[in-house]
Amino acid sequence: MLLKPVNIDVLEYPSEICYLMQGARIYDSSCSPQAKVIFIDKDSGYFLKTAAKGSLEREAVMTKYFHKKGLSANVIEYISGEKCDLLLTDKARGDDCTATKYLEQPKLLCDTLAERLALLHAMDFADCPIQNHTEFLIAEAEKNKRHGLFDKDISDYWDCGDAEKAWTVAEKYSHLLKPDTLLHGDYCMPNIILDDWRFSGFIDLDFGGVGDRHVDMFWGIWSLWINLKTHKYRERFIDAYGRDKVDEDMLKIVAAVAVFG
Repeated sequence: MLLKPVNIDVLEYPSEICYLMQGARIYDSSCSPQAKVIFIDKDSGYFLKTAAKGSLEREAVMTKYFHKKGLSANVIEYISGEKCDLLLTDKARGDDCTATKYLEQPKLLCDTLAERLALLHAMDFADCPIQNHTEFLIAEAEKNKRHGLFDKDISDYWDCGDAEKAWTVAEKYSHLLKPDTLLHGDYCMPNIILDDWRFSGFIDLDFGGVGDRHVDMFWGIWSLWINLKTHKYRERFIDAYGRDKVDEDMLKIVAAVAVFG
């Protein structure tokens, strides 16, 4: 996690939030153009995410749900204002899995990620507030396709072909994705917090919900490739998770959807 000191006018923020910012050191930790994230260095720390109006509601709902299960930091405030959404959470203790101390032990990191994912996927999801992850996933892909989004890197890695070929696979086979697992939805190394190798919590849960386990498997495999810059941990990750639970064809279906962002 990169932190860049910034100066901001805290009085521009709602009173429910600015009281925490007063007198605190503020850092920019944004990693996406879709949202601004600042770290408030006060008490045990807080993160404040600001994004387009209505765009953080799902993340707020799923973060509250995961916190109830002991899997994420607490949501302190969610405010949907006239122009934007704001989501204030506690800081989970520790560092995300891209920290050097974790990258330096890739085998242990790979096994830790797989075992933690297996534990998440074994949890009861009957009370999950979002039961239609697959429907949401396909709708997002369809919208992104209309806007011309296409991730060639993912396509090349998974041999999805061009946009039309990938969309043909997504349309024909996405109904096979089973809504039978509690998902993180974006299971990648920056979204998993460890405290000296002990699991501390998940972050960025806006794609969470009940869906098909292969969605999280797909992003876990992809993240290992992106962050460790090698293919060598792919099979180890699947073995540590449980190869009997993984269908390679289903991973390719997820890839055909994921190329559309």
